[in-house]
Amino acid sequence: MPPVPPPGSLQPRFTTLDRAQRVRFRRAVTLVLMTFVLPGSAQLVSGNRRVGKIALRTWVGLLLLGLGTLVASYLWHGVAFWAGTTTWLLQVVRLGLMALAIGWAYLFIDAWRLGQPLTLQRQHRLAIVGVNGFLCFSVAGALLFGAHVVGVQRDFMISMFGNGDAVGAHHGRYNVLLMGGDSGAGRWGLRPDSMTVASIDAETGKTVLISLPRNMQNFPFPEGSVMAEQFPDGFDEEGMYLNGLATWALDHSDLFEGSKNPGVDATIEGVEGITGLKMNYWAMVNLQGFRELVDAVGGVELNVRQRIPVGLPTDSFFRYIEPGKRTLDGMDTLWFARARHDSDDYSRMARQKCVMGAMLDQVSPQTAVTNFQKIAKASSAMVSTDIPRGEVDRFVDLALKARGQKISTLSLVPPMINTANPDIALVQQKVAEAIAKAEGRTPEKTAEAAPAPDAAPDAASDAASEEPATEDEAAPTEPAPSTPQAPATPQAPQPVTGGSVGSLSEGYAANESEDLGAVC
Repeated sequence: MPPVPPPGSLQPRFTTLDRAQRVRFRRAVTLVLMTFVLPGSAQLVSGNRRVGKIALRTWVGLLLLGLGTLVASYLWHGVAFWAGTTTWLLQVVRLGLMALAIGWAYLFIDAWRLGQPLTLQRQHRLAIVGVNGFLCFSVAGALLFGAHVVGVQRDFMISMFGNGDAVGAHHGRYNVLLMGGDSGAGRWGLRPDSMTVASIDAETGKTVLISLPRNMQNFPFPEGSVMAEQFPDGFDEEGMYLNGLATWALDHSDLFEGSKNPGVDATIEGVEGITGLKMNYWAMVNLQGFRELVDAVGGVELNVRQRIPVGLPTDSFFRYIEPGKRTLDGMDTLWFARARHDSDDYSRMARQKCVMGAMLDQVSPQTAVTNFQKIAKASSAMVSTDIPRGEVDRFVDLALKARGQKISTLSLVPPMINTANPDIALVQQKVAEAIAKAEGRTPEKTAEAAPAPDAAPDAASDAASEEPATEDEAAPTEPAPSTPQAPATPQAPQPVTGGSVGSLSEGYAANESEDLGAVC
């Protein structure tokens, strides 16, 4: 009979078998952790050394490739933008992540086998199964989720952008026509509610936003264009305006042989004839998709200077956005940009520019990454464009450069421009001056301009501002000065009309400014 230990001296006694079990358990845990830190190292120590060498070399190669990509992206942002917009590379990365997930999961399972779980005690066996399972599913799940995100980006690039040829910059600038319109049965792209040319410096990203009123009449088209052949004396179709070009072109689509978007082509020809700028690309913005985009980035902060109505008084959801600096959701931002009740077209154009500037300034790369899937989904529903996939990285780079700079604006609206009978020479001079100032050079005294069309009767001036509205009511009647005049300098304190700084008679500050942020 073994001796009984004295009271108070009871100690747990570990047999040789217990110590062996603990050693085996630590070994099993070590093999799993080695697989997590250095895939293949467990096989090099205790398993198939050939598999271990392949896995370890693959892992080291991927680490070096990732490190090199990070360094290159830091030194030259174009590498990251190119990688994120090249569909074949995205497909390679997607398949690679899926293969890596499967291979790493296999190494975890093999490391668990090498730990000889059947020789462990029950509690040790359960513990090693839990640790191995957690690490295996965590790593494989993260890699598969990464593959999913890459797939979303690839699908977004394919659905959003085409395979067209890139168009070089014109005089060092890219000119992109941005059009906004409502979606709905028979309405997509038919009558753009807003038209803005984003003229972007090809090197610095310095941007000038040039807005055109939808009710402009009697304007020329570029020589040799389809519309110029139909309207050699300018667009003088009775009862039709700039935003009606798309409708006219769709009704005469046989004139635009081979065109996929005759309405857009006609609108571009009109904008080129008015501004004297050659368009590189176009983008049609669906307002419903814009609302979803704002929600996807968590809203946008805007300076609400006056109560802005949301909806019409007859709508069940009608209410007001109260004054102050407010972070607006998608619906409120949309109505901030488009409301014309108790306002006018030109104050609305000023507010639209403020929204553009705020989105550019506030949507950071970090926000884009953390909300990527929502943004991709919203953007696919928001924009139709002819920008080719091969040019997306260039415009992303320019957009990031533009975030740190002041945005200049010019709106071709009263009192500077009589939209019923515009002085095209003056219009193109103002456009040239705005671009020259943005580039930091002295504008030329005269700019090349197409001859202005014959003056229309005074009654046409009134008709130009009475186009039937697509939302609530007709646009207000605009003044028709016999001689174009420069906008008056706002006096302090500046008036606020329709939520925008300025007035219809003196002009709105956001419609002609060298620093959009300062007047919004």
